[in-house]
Amino acid sequence: MTAVASPALPARPRVQVRPSSFGRLVAAEWIKFRTLRSTWWTLGVGAALMVALAVLQTWGTTTIAEEAGGFPDLSGAAYITGGAFLGQLAFVVLGVLAITGEYGTGMIRSTFAAAPRRLPVLWAKLVVMFAAVFVVSLVAVAVAWLGSMAWFDELGLSVDLSSSEDVRIILGTALYLATTTALAYAIGALVRVSAAGIAIVLGLLLVVEIAFAAIPWRPLQVLAPFLPSSAGGRLMMDDASIESSRAFAEASDVVSLTPWQGYGVLVAWVAVLLAVAAVLLRRRDA
Repeated sequence: MTAVASPALPARPRVQVRPSSFGRLVAAEWIKFRTLRSTWWTLGVGAALMVALAVLQTWGTTTIAEEAGGFPDLSGAAYITGGAFLGQLAFVVLGVLAITGEYGTGMIRSTFAAAPRRLPVLWAKLVVMFAAVFVVSLVAVAVAWLGSMAWFDELGLSVDLSSSEDVRIILGTALYLATTTALAYAIGALVRVSAAGIAIVLGLLLVVEIAFAAIPWRPLQVLAPFLPSSAGGRLMMDDASIESSRAFAEASDVVSLTPWQGYGVLVAWVAVLLAVAAVLLRRRDA
């Protein structure tokens, strides 16, 4: 009896497994970010609100100027960025959903399986989201500028990119919106539930700020300048508004932050919340 030789099996191709470097994590998060329709809808709504409010504010000022006794003393850059506080509502929702959406669908487990160290995932998502909101905000300000130029001559306004004030307001608007989105992202990473994260962020940026301004209690008046929106929003104020705010603060005996000091306070909020989120990310189950 002779043995029958079994046919040789074809050699299997070797699969090369590459380590999950930070650059690859950023690329992967960018793919996830841009392939969701909700991302583009939210960014689009935020940009549209910024443009619409800025154009309507510029046009509306020309129609009521005579009844109001003249034109408001604002710079052109302040007009074209006037829709930022409305646009931020859409951007902060995006910031929360960028992390809570993965927890809701369970995709976060697959993400952490590919990157077991976890923390690089947190930073990669932050980089992608911050950059996207910054760029979209700058584009929205540029479109608002083009849409508002029709009334600039009537209002005696202009935007001078050689002016440090105008550049600060324009770039500061994009920085403010991207950083408040990062704040929302940090809160979303803490609570991991979309509804709770959105409620906390909107409550912090809107309700708490209004409550502090409405309640005439000294401790609240002292703390109010250090709230994230109040502090970071100073980066978008023109010099005349900052001087007026400083005079009011001195009369009330409270702190008056410079634009970059205010932005530093906002960054501190983000840094503290992200640090807490990073600690909990390492300790909690996905």
